[in-house]
Amino acid sequence: MKKANSRPLNRFLTSLAGVKEDGQSLLDRTMVLYGTCMGSANSHSNVNLPVLLAGGGFKHGRHLAFDTKNNYPLSNLYLSMLHRLGIEDDSFSTSKGTMTGLELA
Repeated sequence: MKKANSRPLNRFLTSLAGVKEDGQSLLDRTMVLYGTCMGSANSHSNVNLPVLLAGGGFKHGRHLAFDTKNNYPLSNLYLSMLHRLGIEDDSFSTSKGTMTGLELA
């Protein structure tokens, strides 16, 4: 099995972090969501998808893990991202609220 190459993503995020605009890096001003459509390619499961969120002024540098049996929908993350953009909707798709543990820096 071939391993995923994360170097292009690393270069992209590093380049965003290196450009300043109004005293902030472009990475701080940009939300980058990276993930996959399969939680398990062996079983073709779309449950418990691994995602990476970088930038956007959120507190990063940590791994958030959730209960795999009683997880909440990924749309909670999308709703949190909308709120960060100033769009204060109450829901997005099947969201049940915003993402727990995602804080602003």
